[in-house]
Amino acid sequence: MANGFNKQEVVAFEAILEKFNDNEILSKAVKKYKTDSVTMARSNDTIWRPYPYIMPAYDGMDQSANFKDNTQLAVPATLGFYKSVPWFLTELELRDQLQEQRLGDSARQTIASQINQAILRTAGYQGTIVIKRTAAATGFDDIAQADSAMSRVGVQRYGRYQALSPSDYNNMASNLAGRQTVAGKVLTAYEDAMVGNVSGFDTFKLDYSLILPAAAGGGGLTISTLAAGGNLYTPVGYSVAATGQGGNVDNRFQTVTLSSTTNVAAGDCFTIANVFEAHHITKQNTGTLKTFRVISVNSSTTMTISPPLIPAQTGVQSTVQYQNVVITTAASNAAIVFLNTQAAQINPFWQDDALEILPGRIAMPSDAGIAVMRGTTDSGIELTMMKQADINTGKIKYRLDSLFGVVNKQPEMSGIILFSQT
Repeated sequence: MANGFNKQEVVAFEAILEKFNDNEILSKAVKKYKTDSVTMARSNDTIWRPYPYIMPAYDGMDQSANFKDNTQLAVPATLGFYKSVPWFLTELELRDQLQEQRLGDSARQTIASQINQAILRTAGYQGTIVIKRTAAATGFDDIAQADSAMSRVGVQRYGRYQALSPSDYNNMASNLAGRQTVAGKVLTAYEDAMVGNVSGFDTFKLDYSLILPAAAGGGGLTISTLAAGGNLYTPVGYSVAATGQGGNVDNRFQTVTLSSTTNVAAGDCFTIANVFEAHHITKQNTGTLKTFRVISVNSSTTMTISPPLIPAQTGVQSTVQYQNVVITTAASNAAIVFLNTQAAQINPFWQDDALEILPGRIAMPSDAGIAVMRGTTDSGIELTMMKQADINTGKIKYRLDSLFGVVNKQPEMSGIILFSQT
């Protein structure tokens, strides 16, 4: 058969999948949603995934006045990552089949790294729970802060994960290795720099990390938290355009107006004076200031943030459902305080219902002069390996491709830890 894979190439591809499974560190710690390739092709590779429902509760036997409409929210998930690793070998180089194997291994490592980086960036730049630590990483107390932050707003206690930069993870392992009174874990921490499960989080050591620069917006920035200030958000399931056509709304983000956005940058973390967390179920004030992230800076006075400011507003049922803040004292000039005061490595954490990876399919036909092989990893990611020979040059072209998407369905169920902040 012309352009067919020989047995050595089949074995090489099987080995790529086997080793790829070993490298899927973060993709194994998030939920997977299998997409239909026809549906995705017809919808511009975007599908709307449901946002967790939150239902209000009321006191008393008589609930006559409490039968109200409920708002279902959804978020767009897109197959936005197409990663490809191409290479070629000549007919003479193919005499050494180890070259083919080594190149295949390198391609596999690159694709695995790209998937991990996509998850890391999504969690690291969209997670809205921000833990600011003034010292270097030490161990239990650091991750216990993430546990407290999630628990006090009602995030489920199962399926929690913490990814740490190499230096921060090893600092924790060093602290654990010195605890001679802890059996079992001390030895693995000392021999293998392994931290394991801490305060309900499964921990992972990354082999790279993202750096969040220090906030440069400075002091003196303010925002109105008054009802008339235009910065309070009302969740809606869909909106209707002037043409009468309705469409879904992404309620994870909100555009707000500040006194100034000079030097503010995407990724910055901040609190707002007198804007406190609300427990997502009970709606009680936790007594802790709500943390927010800058998603983008749109103009000299406007920026997109996450999560939106949703206090309960009289007569608006969707704000009762999805209330996430308690404003104790509304003001026209509430002070913004940035939390990322020093450049630091991002250490994301999440509950596994928050992050989702969407494997896609590349429909390259196998009868178009290209030899095609497909395989699926343990986490559901499909790899497509293609080969084509050029009779003019004697070169055999190879490529390893993957199509996937990553979505943070609920930024308030994910966050970051920043160490060594002032």
